[in-house]
Amino acid sequence: MPFIPHTEDEVQEMLAAIGAASIDELFDEIPASLRLSQLDGIPTAMSEMEITQLMGKRAQLDGQPLCFIGAGAYDHHIPAAVWQLTTRGEFYTAYTPYQAEASQGTLQLLYEFQSMMVALTGMDVSNASLYDGASALAEAVLMAVRGNRKSKSMRVLIPRTVHPAYRRVVHNIVKNQQIEMIELPFDTQTGAIDPASLEQYAGDDFAALVIPQPNFFGVLEDVDALTDWAHANGALAIGVVNPIALALLTPPGLWGEAGADICCGEGQPLGAPLASGGPYFGFLCCKQTQVRQMPGRIIGRTLDLDGKVGYTLTLQAREQHIRRSKATSNICTNQGLMVTAATIHMALLGTEGLERAAAASFQNTQQLVDALTAIPSVDLLFDQPAFHERVLRLPVPAKGILRSLAAHNVLGGFDLSGDYPELGNAILVCATEKRTADEIESYAQKLERVIQLQGGVTCGLVPKE
Repeated sequence: MPFIPHTEDEVQEMLAAIGAASIDELFDEIPASLRLSQLDGIPTAMSEMEITQLMGKRAQLDGQPLCFIGAGAYDHHIPAAVWQLTTRGEFYTAYTPYQAEASQGTLQLLYEFQSMMVALTGMDVSNASLYDGASALAEAVLMAVRGNRKSKSMRVLIPRTVHPAYRRVVHNIVKNQQIEMIELPFDTQTGAIDPASLEQYAGDDFAALVIPQPNFFGVLEDVDALTDWAHANGALAIGVVNPIALALLTPPGLWGEAGADICCGEGQPLGAPLASGGPYFGFLCCKQTQVRQMPGRIIGRTLDLDGKVGYTLTLQAREQHIRRSKATSNICTNQGLMVTAATIHMALLGTEGLERAAAASFQNTQQLVDALTAIPSVDLLFDQPAFHERVLRLPVPAKGILRSLAAHNVLGGFDLSGDYPELGNAILVCATEKRTADEIESYAQKLERVIQLQGGVTCGLVPKE
C-alpha cells in the first residue's frame, strides 16, 4: 500500500465533489501570513544509507554509560529472543482484543501472562496490565476504597518508603474522588516502617494500608506484621512489589496470616528495555474476593461446543470500560506489547532463571556497597536486610558528584536530597545481574576521585572508623 493512498485523479474527483478547484482553494481560510511557500529549515533528502550513518553518529554522542541507577527502572539482561519474537507482526501491530473470537493468539498470550503473575505473586487473579507501576498503585487504591465493605472511610495509609513518583501519581489520580492519602514516616535508623508506629492509628477507619516490598530504599519491610495489622484494623493490605525480587522473597499472597488483598507493581524488569523514560507497564493482582473491582482486561480459558480450548474476555463486558463514572476504571487500553515481551521473558527464564537473576542482582549490590563504602567518608545508611539497591551517604552534595560521574560515563545513582532531605547527601545505588566486578571497581575508583576533586576527602588517606 502506498504511503499516500489517493491518486491525483482521486484527489481531483474529491475536490470536484466539494466544489473546490484546488487544494489551496480548499484551505483558503488559512491567512497567507501563516502559509509557508517552502521549508527552508528542512535539509535535502538523504538516502537510507546516509540516514543510517547519521543516526549511528548521533547515537554515539550519547555514549554507553555504566548504569548504577535503579529507583524503579532496572538495567536487567534481556535475552535476544524476547524482542525478536515480540516484534513479529502478529504481536507488534495487534491492538487490545475487543472481538475475542478474532484474537485467540493474543488472548492466549495474555492468559499465559496472567497465569505467570498469579504464580509469581501468590494471588488468585491477575489482569492483563496497566500503564505503569504508579498508575497500577492508584488503581489498587481505588479498588480498595470500593471493595472494602468493612470501611466507610476514604482514607488510605501510605508509607514514605513507597516510591516518591508513585505517591505523587496516586495523589493526583485519587484526590478528586476525595480519597485522602495519609503518609507514614519511616524509621531513620532502619529505613523501614516500624509496625509499632501504627498503633497511633489502631481502631481508626482506613480503607487500606500500602506495603512496599522491597521499599524505595531497597530495605525489606516487615510485611507479615504490617499485613496482619491492616486486617486486624479492618483495612485491606496493598502490596507494591518488584517482580524480580519475588523470585526470592515471600509472595504477597502469603504475607501474614491471610496474605495481601491486592498487589501491584512495575513490570519493566521483565523484559522491557530502558529507553529514555519508557516503555513501562503495570501489573495488578488480587484475591478472588476483590476480582469484581479489578480494572483492565481479564482473560478466561474455556471449551467451546466442540470441546476445543478457547480464550475470551471474562467478568467484564467491553462496554463497561466506557461507562464513565459507573465503570470500574476508565482505563481503555493497556501495554499489550510490553506484556507480550514480559510473557516471553518469563517463559524463557523460567523459575530457575528468575531466581538466578534475582540472586545475582543481590550479590552484585552487596559487592557494590562493599566497594563504595571502602572509600573514606562514604557510609551505608540502613544496614538492614535489603534487595537490589542501597542508600549511601556522601561527604559532599550528591548532585555535583553524580554530574561529574555522568561526564565520565557512569550513571552513579539517584539523588535522594529532593525527596528525602532529612537523609543529607544521600544517593540510591543499584547493581543488577549485568554489572561485573570490573565495572564495580571502575565505578568505585571514579567515585573516589570525584569526591577528592570536590573537596570531600583525600583519596585513600583518611581511614574509616
